[in-house]
Amino acid sequence: MRHKRSDFPEGFLFGTATSSYQIEGHAQGGAGRSIWDDFAATPGNVVRAESGARACDHYTRYEADLDLVAAAGFDCYRFSLSWARVLPEGRGAVNTEGLDFYDRLTDAMLERGLKPAATLYHWELPSALQDMGGWRNRDIASWFADYSQVIMERIGDRMWSVAPINEPWCVAWLSHFMGLHAPGVRDIRAAARAMHHVLLAHGRAIEVMRALGMANLGAVVNMEWAMPADDTPEAAQAAARYDAIYNRWFLSGLFKGAYPALALEGLEPHMPKGWQNDFPTIQAPLDWCGLNYYTRKLLAADAGPWPAVREVEGPLPKTLMDWEIFPEGLYQFLKRTASEYTGDLPLYVTENGMASRDVLQDGHVYDEGRVAYIDNHLEAVRRAQAEGVPVDGYFVWSLLDNYEWALGYEKRFGLVHVDFDTLVRTPKSSYHALTAALKA
Repeated sequence: MRHKRSDFPEGFLFGTATSSYQIEGHAQGGAGRSIWDDFAATPGNVVRAESGARACDHYTRYEADLDLVAAAGFDCYRFSLSWARVLPEGRGAVNTEGLDFYDRLTDAMLERGLKPAATLYHWELPSALQDMGGWRNRDIASWFADYSQVIMERIGDRMWSVAPINEPWCVAWLSHFMGLHAPGVRDIRAAARAMHHVLLAHGRAIEVMRALGMANLGAVVNMEWAMPADDTPEAAQAAARYDAIYNRWFLSGLFKGAYPALALEGLEPHMPKGWQNDFPTIQAPLDWCGLNYYTRKLLAADAGPWPAVREVEGPLPKTLMDWEIFPEGLYQFLKRTASEYTGDLPLYVTENGMASRDVLQDGHVYDEGRVAYIDNHLEAVRRAQAEGVPVDGYFVWSLLDNYEWALGYEKRFGLVHVDFDTLVRTPKSSYHALTAALKA
């Protein structure tokens, strides 16, 4: 790698990230059924109908996995908590085995000198709450607040940071408008309500954690740099509309107490009654903001109904996800987020990484493309810092090859290769390169 730790300001933090359903093994430890169990069991939703029932068996192998995080020289470990593992029915009776697991996991991080960076929700809604409307139901904000109280009363005293919800666009739009993730809904009214309720739930969780005396609370949003596919006014408008829905909706709600007009033009007729009155809760003060970034999109106008946008394949090199590699977008997002939304608030790149065709050969995985990808995005961070943007950390997605949602176990994002038959872990070239860079 070209970059090393000393290229960044003192106190800049490096971490790696995972999520509960993708690695833990949801079928063990008393976890309740989740919408991803249901989605995966429905033919056609997930490659080979694979689920997170076994995943990487992190539930029993967490200590060895954390040894890998510590050995690489990372400062932080960003992990998520499973709502269905803590509260199998989403409400009511607590699964003490689940609480005990997250207690042990927290202590294991601290024993290794790792800062625990928790996410309360990474998409595994308990099925019992989906039966009651899930993210379409305004009551989910109260259910989520209660869940936040239960888990953070147990481990909140040892958290370095907490974000309530990972990637609200995926929770709401990808899952309720496009239908590509659980619960697999394709309904504009459901999407509009989910887009709002996910932020209301975020705000309620922040209130709960503040009442517990917790600090260093933030929000994590995912972003795709939107560009017109050609020079026409129609393409420019399509890109602006995509940008409003994907990138600006959540930041605008969190930091401006309003939603962008280009998104409301289609969603406002379907919004829940009195949504305008919820911004004081949504705007609960934050200590930092996290950006998850992977790619850009080229957009053109579409003849169909609102939002009347279609993606156009771009010419740049692509990852195995067929996502264009565009580090410039990360630089632009860091600058824009600070200048238009967050000001002096610390920013973190909370996810960045790539899927590649990683093959184990004689005990090695050579993933030099991932090394270059990380290197080039670290350069984007340095550029933003040089222009005064307060970027305080960078997290690689992901520590382990894992369950990649609707794509099953086909797409490998890990710094560490996982044999999904034997569950043997093998650090890749990128892991070794990062270790050298962090310890240099």
